[in-house]
Amino acid sequence: MPLFDLTGFLLTGVLSGLLAGLFGVGGGVIMVPALMFLFGHLGIGGDWVPHLAVGTSLATIVGTGAASALAHHRRGGVRWDLVAGLAPGIVLGAWAGAAIAGVMPELWLKRLFAAFLLYVSLRMLVPSRAASQRPLPTKAGLWAVGGGIGALSALVGIGGGTISVPFLARCGVAMRQAVGTSAACGLPIAVAGAIGFVVVGWARDGLPAFSTGFVYWPAVLLMLVASMPAAPLGVRLAHRLPVGLLKRAFGCFLLLVAVRLALT
Repeated sequence: MPLFDLTGFLLTGVLSGLLAGLFGVGGGVIMVPALMFLFGHLGIGGDWVPHLAVGTSLATIVGTGAASALAHHRRGGVRWDLVAGLAPGIVLGAWAGAAIAGVMPELWLKRLFAAFLLYVSLRMLVPSRAASQRPLPTKAGLWAVGGGIGALSALVGIGGGTISVPFLARCGVAMRQAVGTSAACGLPIAVAGAIGFVVVGWARDGLPAFSTGFVYWPAVLLMLVASMPAAPLGVRLAHRLPVGLLKRAFGCFLLLVAVRLALT
């Protein structure tokens, strides 16, 4: 692998871990567009570049999500009863999302991710209003919510925190536990989603060597090595830097990336 591309995967891992710790956004927000660029530069993936980027991001999140969930668990920040309630729907939803992605044309998967980036950027740029709290859903309701979280998260290659944290907070879960519970839910999303992208990408023409379906393992390993030590650094920087200003700047950057992806 050329040095530029090796550095690119490592830098993507560092940035995804750092920004996840600094702003609380999932690493997939950085990994997926960066991987689209890197795969395009490498000339690998053919018409499957967005699919390969999403699947590779989900496989990477398996490692980072496990580390994050363990860290939150040790601090008593995970509501495992809610994880258990959401997990069946999450797994089924993630498989459904992978199946949908498998038949979705390259252009539309790219545009879907652009729309998701637009949503994330606006949440970072526009202060959210306090929403009235509602009770937690029933068991069937948690399955349904988990299905929606899993499906969308698998489609765009994220751990689901952008969706699950606001839902849990609105249901009266303390923010610290909402974040920790969301991190724990990210693990079944990533595992089920990665398996789904392996299955739907199996034996597709034009995929690179060292890939299994839509998961490119060299990128997974390099990004894992780089992202896992970077996330704690991002958390420490969050207590020292003007996070509000940086968050708005990052929101503007994501907005530009969303527009670029939508127009290409």
